[in-house]
Amino acid sequence: MLGGYRIEGRGAAEIANSVERGVGNGALAPGDLLPPLRELAAELGVNPNTVAAAYRTLRDRGVIETAGRRGSRVRQRPATAPRESLRVEPPAGGVDISTGNPDPALLPPLAAAFAVSANRAVRDPVLYGAADVDPGFAATARAALDADGVPAGPLAVTSGALDAIERVLAAHLRPGDAVAVEDPGWGSLLDLVPALGLRPLPVAVDDDGPQPAELERALGQGARAAIVTDRAQNPTGAAVSAARARQLRAVLSDHPATLLIEDDHGHGIADLPLRPLAGTTRHWALVRSTAKAYGPDLRLAVLTGDPLTVDRVRGRQRLGPGWVSHLLQRAVAHLWETGAADPARVAASYGVRRTALLEALTARGVAARGRSGMNVWVPVREETGPVARLLQAGWAAAPGARFRLASPPGLRLTVSPLSAADIDRLADDLAAALRPAEGGRYD
Repeated sequence: MLGGYRIEGRGAAEIANSVERGVGNGALAPGDLLPPLRELAAELGVNPNTVAAAYRTLRDRGVIETAGRRGSRVRQRPATAPRESLRVEPPAGGVDISTGNPDPALLPPLAAAFAVSANRAVRDPVLYGAADVDPGFAATARAALDADGVPAGPLAVTSGALDAIERVLAAHLRPGDAVAVEDPGWGSLLDLVPALGLRPLPVAVDDDGPQPAELERALGQGARAAIVTDRAQNPTGAAVSAARARQLRAVLSDHPATLLIEDDHGHGIADLPLRPLAGTTRHWALVRSTAKAYGPDLRLAVLTGDPLTVDRVRGRQRLGPGWVSHLLQRAVAHLWETGAADPARVAASYGVRRTALLEALTARGVAARGRSGMNVWVPVREETGPVARLLQAGWAAAPGARFRLASPPGLRLTVSPLSAADIDRLADDLAAALRPAEGGRYD
């Protein structure tokens, strides 16, 4: 059943750690069937309840999944093997269009912002007992949220969007609860949900965002939370339109107990307006991160929401990291206030490249999507062949398996590394990679 791997341990924690160790080092592969409770209990000489507790812990950690009488198996993507591991390395001299990274040339210089923040720290050092959110940062962030129509609410600061989403989910949900997630969607989020012991329910996405009927279905199936990307959706580039926002609000209004989480990582890089859904349900949160506009290493996101949600996040944060550095907060506030990254120029640069690639692919008979942001999604019949053929041509593309639950196959292409001269060559190579060996139709 498990090949040569032997599960060990006397207590539930030891047994769980043994299984997790096997998954982490590759001795237990995704899909491997674990021994039945009583069989493993007899082999280890422990009570079956001990094994049941170990399996429950593994399920809550996102390592295994259980299917009643069909037994327990290692998840296809266990938490110890994140989706980011499903990537390909670019060939020597090739172009990596798989990472989802911003264009470094569009990131603002940070020296002046950190100098201002450091000088402020000399005059006004932050000590224990200080507020967790810098007042100047809060004022600047709140003004921008107000301008985008985000309902009034208290603020928290987290170490990036995923940190914020994890804290909000943990503030309201418990292992076993279901969460409506976009499919295809952000791979790291699709890893996080089961790692928290939560059940993801896929919601199909089109160019205007989550499809209302799909969200209604997921909520009808018991989803206690819904996570929506407002614009620059990863991987499809979807952006919630005004009409779609009205439809989604109507669905959510019929389910007021739903925890709504909105991800606005596209702030500063997307050329489409924010259409917030916030305030439609009793508990909600909107997260705005700096990773795409200022670089992934600037680990900061601002979170707003209803008072109870934000209070729970801040209370739990105080018992862990305490706060996100005021040096970072003040530097980001300076970048926002001075418009250092010139959001219009950044959004236009990504838009020009994205539009040019979409037009070039259309001219070659290749269907693709990408309404906003820095990614283009190409539906395909299967992913392995096109990815391998693109590698041979010098391109490392992201296989859609990193982003999918139940949606059809696809490839994600990040336009950030592309120059104008790259567009036609990539379109030619992709069209060739999708062309069947015989005939002229594309996948």
